[in-house]
Amino acid sequence: MLRDISAIRTDQLTDDLFVQLDIRVSVLRADEVHPVVSGNKLFKLRYFLEEAVRTSASTLLTFGGAYSNHLVATAFAGQASGFQTIGIVRGKKPASPSLTLQQCESYGMRLHYVSREEYAGKQEPAFIQTIQDAYGPFLLIPEGGYHPRGASGASGIMNGSRQKGYTHICTACGTATTLAGLLAEAEPGQRIIGIPVLKGMNDWEERIQYLLGGPVSLDSLEIWDDHHFGGYAKKNESLIRFMNECWEKYGLPLDFVYTAKMMHAVMEKIKAGYFTAGSHILCIHTGGLQGNRSLPVETLLY
Repeated sequence: MLRDISAIRTDQLTDDLFVQLDIRVSVLRADEVHPVVSGNKLFKLRYFLEEAVRTSASTLLTFGGAYSNHLVATAFAGQASGFQTIGIVRGKKPASPSLTLQQCESYGMRLHYVSREEYAGKQEPAFIQTIQDAYGPFLLIPEGGYHPRGASGASGIMNGSRQKGYTHICTACGTATTLAGLLAEAEPGQRIIGIPVLKGMNDWEERIQYLLGGPVSLDSLEIWDDHHFGGYAKKNESLIRFMNECWEKYGLPLDFVYTAKMMHAVMEKIKAGYFTAGSHILCIHTGGLQGNRSLPVETLLY
């Protein structure tokens, strides 16, 4: 299921401003690696699937909200690889499940709804035991693939940037799993830039150390933590307008939860003169376009 990342398209964006500033901006279209398990999801799941095969596990269990890209990706990947899947969903079961949750069920995922309070303790042994008592043994995949296996898989995204001369590599951040993977494979002199989509997450160093297995140098890392638009999945008219402008100008589809905030941050920094002449910026398109289906019809031009 995992394609060779070197075969994935990289778009160089054309803009008079970039020419004027003598910079280049490219987008790694990892959203195109798979129609369902798109972007970083396919990479982050890779070693969990291998572990499930190695241990002869029959069931995968993971976590997410009503619009979780990760849940959909796990549901499809599990079905395609011959595993049963269970999704622990944050919040009470709605009268009308989201299109995301409907899609999960269409791929055979059993959904187990828990309160937000229970969900906050989802990694507690007592909670895990309760789920295991109800469903039997499973291989647990943390939310968003937040585990050294997930980071190791995400590091494969960097294979496509070898020998390209990128000075900056930018990604949206949720759990920091993809960010850690990129950081682990950064070449000397490359800047790895994370744009958090959650408000108030200040434990990036601890997360990265856990994901990479111990203390690591963060000299090449930058975090731009003021581009979350109010928090996870928050949006406003300005962000939606920016998404439509990116489509009209570059033919680039974005999702409002992750990639739109990342690209907006990059564009704002470019306009502010942050990048020096000669910079070549690579933006990782981490997929997640299915989340746009929660928007009202005709909100977006694509």
